Amino acid sequence: MRFSPLVSRLRSLRLQITVVALTLWCGVLVSCVVANRTIFAPPTIPGATFVGSQACSKCHTDITRGFHDATHARLVAPNADGTAKNVSCESCHGPGSQHVKAGTRETIINPKRSPETCLQCHTNTRMEFSLPNTHPVLAGKIACSACHNPHEGEAHVVDAGARSLVTATNATCAKCHPAQTGPFVFQHEAMREGCASCHSPHGSVNDKMLKSRSTSLCYQCHFQNQASGVAIMHGGVDHSPNVVRGTCWTAGCHEAVHGSNLNSSLRY
Repeated sequence: MRFSPLVSRLRSLRLQITVVALTLWCGVLVSCVVANRTIFAPPTIPGATFVGSQACSKCHTDITRGFHDATHARLVAPNADGTAKNVSCESCHGPGSQHVKAGTRETIINPKRSPETCLQCHTNTRMEFSLPNTHPVLAGKIACSACHNPHEGEAHVVDAGARSLVTATNATCAKCHPAQTGPFVFQHEAMREGCASCHSPHGSVNDKMLKSRSTSLCYQCHFQNQASGVAIMHGGVDHSPNVVRGTCWTAGCHEAVHGSNLNSSLRY
């Protein structure tokens, strides 16, 4: 039986949708923290076997003391009899039998030395690091642990004085970007929402890892409706003649995008 081109096209489209759905389902299945808390591909160390996280706590009490509340603590590995062994430490550091016996650094994996330990599960982040503008993690110039603490909570680095995740994130960025984080006399309100409100921390197609390369980035927050439908209003001023001159921060207007010590309109 011959089908019309429309029917054939619909069948092809349905097949493509099915493939995409299966791909997404598989991505969830092999992710770090699935429903049954199982990791399928922990790093390997030749000749070593899993000993369980309890063996790690005997020497690393300073790390394991608060690890029980961490997202990474939920990882387990299946045994042959269908049960599960808690290998949350070894899911990132590799099987620890040789390390327990020898106690040397060479017998265990240190994720700080290679991002592959983290990217085996965080495959979406690997793709972000492949974009044109990223933190140089794949180049080995910065480790995931510079911004994330896998041993506590949801792996976000939180300073003792941080009152929220936003302030904690900003404090993390300030370690390498102090000039951009102030303090300023006139702070950009976006800083109160967190650096990630404008930047994609893992990678972006845009310069400086911005979420957008145009004025649409600023329009996330700065937009006022005008009855005429023609003017582009900000702060009671029509900005429509300025938009064609470039982005808000390159048109000679609001170049102090993070904050200014001189001008409340974020000018130098």
